[in-house]
Amino acid sequence: MTQVSQSEINQLAWKACDTFRGVVDPSEYKNYILVFLFLKYISDVHRDRKEAYEEKYKGDATRVKRAMERERFVIPDGANYYDIYEQRDDPHIGEIINKALDAIEEANKGKLEGVFRNIDFNSENNLGETKDRHRRLKNLIEDFADKRLDFRPSTLGNQDVIGNTYEYLISHFASDAGKKGGEFYTPAEVSELLAKLLRPKEGMRIYDPACGSGSLLIKVAREIDSDNYSVYGQESNGSTWALGKMNMFLHEIDNAKIEWGDTLNNPKLTEGDHLMKFDIVVANPPFSLDKWGAEKAGNDRYNRFWRGVPPKSKADYAFITHMIESTVEGTGKVGVIVPHGVLFRGSSEGLIRQKLIEENLLEAVIGLPAQLFFGTGIPAAILLFNRGKKTTDVLFVDASREYAEGKRQNRMREEDIEKITATVRDLRAIEKYSYRATQAEIRENEYNLNIPRYVDTFEEEEEIDVSALRGEIKELESELADVRKEMDKYLDELGF
Repeated sequence: MTQVSQSEINQLAWKACDTFRGVVDPSEYKNYILVFLFLKYISDVHRDRKEAYEEKYKGDATRVKRAMERERFVIPDGANYYDIYEQRDDPHIGEIINKALDAIEEANKGKLEGVFRNIDFNSENNLGETKDRHRRLKNLIEDFADKRLDFRPSTLGNQDVIGNTYEYLISHFASDAGKKGGEFYTPAEVSELLAKLLRPKEGMRIYDPACGSGSLLIKVAREIDSDNYSVYGQESNGSTWALGKMNMFLHEIDNAKIEWGDTLNNPKLTEGDHLMKFDIVVANPPFSLDKWGAEKAGNDRYNRFWRGVPPKSKADYAFITHMIESTVEGTGKVGVIVPHGVLFRGSSEGLIRQKLIEENLLEAVIGLPAQLFFGTGIPAAILLFNRGKKTTDVLFVDASREYAEGKRQNRMREEDIEKITATVRDLRAIEKYSYRATQAEIRENEYNLNIPRYVDTFEEEEEIDVSALRGEIKELESELADVRKEMDKYLDELGF
């Protein structure tokens, strides 16, 4: 069989969405598509492994069964995609799919417990009345039967095709979902930039307290040129948490620990009576989250907010302080995406910002181009904190003007990412692009981190040669007079 390209597989998977478009909201149908993609993937892997063991053990059913029980996933009899395909004409197909997913979850409790609890393939509200629901589900099942959507490892080799397809679909769903899209997906090039800036190494623990679908975590982890790392995350939205769990498995990061819950009010990644500590903490938390739990923060059992409690209408510094408190003392690093208000707002935020700078934790402030993120045109910045800083200076980078323009969204190019990464790595000052500020300068600016205070991007207007301009005007007036004479001549000939 000729190998199918990644782009063709992406398009085939995206085409499966046609079943739901115009009928089901994208924020809902993304779950059906992605769960089905996951089901097809584990079914193909299961079938591939079973065939390999049958050949190895010459059809000895007992030995094959024993070997299959040690595989990454156990799929009970009757619960794989192909069993569902055979029953696609059954009027109760939605119920059949639900039962198959329940059986798979039950058989893989340690890995998949709760992953399918937020999805109902028999939902009248989401999928319509019985007849319409059956038709839509049958179309979905048949779309994934396309021979080109073959996710067997023996077919794909070592390529991360399924992971790439999952990422492709998530990015498109995020684009369609507008403002809500930013809640579960960080654009790939922003994730890549953060991964390169944080420079993770072998053996590190990597954590995202607002991990969404897990794409940012995966990008940072994959920056390490080995499998020797551990990944942790927490996500408050149940269906998004399920996407994150599946995303990890599709990228073969089976040991990822992704928790479901509100990080600010109920952090799940703890050791004894304190927060678990990580080498790298990275996040794209919701911008200026309202009603985040400020009223209880003063009595936080982990004492995360000892520098001050952020305002109840803006959780930005709540996430930042949680992230810093979750890092390893002396070496831990934090990379967080924030709205620009975090750089200059006063009151409690200003006091927290001052303490972070005085503790010499802030390493760099990077201004990003506008319209990079789904559902918002406002520009954002990256803050880098480092518990092992070698200098007391802070690097400011204005990368807001270097990007590729898009119709709905702008994006950073490889050269833009490389320039930012190299500038931060070398703590380099570049005229009209970056500036290395001392703590004294930041103190003089009253701990205001607004980038234009440090990076002068003012472009002087070119001097105007007045005498040359007068000459050009005279020449244009002469040409205009000639044109008028010519027009008058034609009008006279026409009798006007």
